[in-house]
Amino acid sequence: MKKLFRIVSALILFAGLAVRVPLWARAAAESDRFGDPPVREELVIYGLRGPSGVGMIRLFEEPPVLPGTTVTLEALAQANLMAAKFLAGEAKIGILPPDTAAKIASGGTRIQVAAVTGLGMLSLLSADSAVERIGDLKGRTVEVAGQGATPDYVFRKILLSRGLRPDVDVILGYSLAYPEIAQALIAGRVSLAMLPEPFATMARSGNRNLRPVSDIQEEWVAAGGSGNFPMTVLVVDGDWAASHREALATVLERLKNSIEWVVSNPAEAGALVEKHDLGLSAPVVAAAVPRSNYVFQSAAGARPALESLYRAFLEFAPQAIGGALPADSFYWK
Repeated sequence: MKKLFRIVSALILFAGLAVRVPLWARAAAESDRFGDPPVREELVIYGLRGPSGVGMIRLFEEPPVLPGTTVTLEALAQANLMAAKFLAGEAKIGILPPDTAAKIASGGTRIQVAAVTGLGMLSLLSADSAVERIGDLKGRTVEVAGQGATPDYVFRKILLSRGLRPDVDVILGYSLAYPEIAQALIAGRVSLAMLPEPFATMARSGNRNLRPVSDIQEEWVAAGGSGNFPMTVLVVDGDWAASHREALATVLERLKNSIEWVVSNPAEAGALVEKHDLGLSAPVVAAAVPRSNYVFQSAAGARPALESLYRAFLEFAPQAIGGALPADSFYWK
């Protein structure tokens, strides 16, 4: 009887082991099959504080949802900080002035324009009753926002088209930053200035004697420009864009929706700009959006306008964009 008991016990133990071995094997197989949880990518979408960041404010409020990716938004204080991030390979997607983007690409960094997000929003403001049109500027000094940037060369081209020589017939002043020009116009220390939005709106709100001289965007076209000139572009790292086409398409769609929402809801947009500390007050944004040109244009669709602007740079400061028009590869498709 004892012998029979030992035999039965051994069989039970063996059976238990037989059951356990497949369970262990299955657990190991499951581990091999699924592995560790996948590592999520991180994507920072960079904006700029100030007017360039207004159009993308809905993304700050609700970042795009991308599978397997943690998306955050960050606003940088200046375009040169953004440029440095692209040059260092740290940025994958962000906002830049068109000339800065072209200059970076000319140096061999593979960045591409994915969309234009803002068109010309410049105003030539005057408190001088004798200045009613561009031709009346002869012999006067005009403060210009952004030496060596789009406002500067757009204005120079317009002056030449009206028979006025920049720095000879019309003196261009560059001593003040955008907000300081607005304050100088309000205080009456400056009577003529070229300003973008929302600073033009700030100045006009503080000094009711200020009025726009002509329409700068129309003057640009009359001077030979192709449509309105781009002021801001969304650029992407070319390698990242090539390997993340679906993710980029989602971001572009969300950006387009954000810009359309801002244009339709300036007051609400102003509140979000203030909430996310983009450097502008809600009332200023609300008043300026209707006078601004926030748009969403694909790179391909905007190429003629971009190249028209780049030709103005080539006329006055070729090295500002690398000495030549950007190649086909500069435009994301």
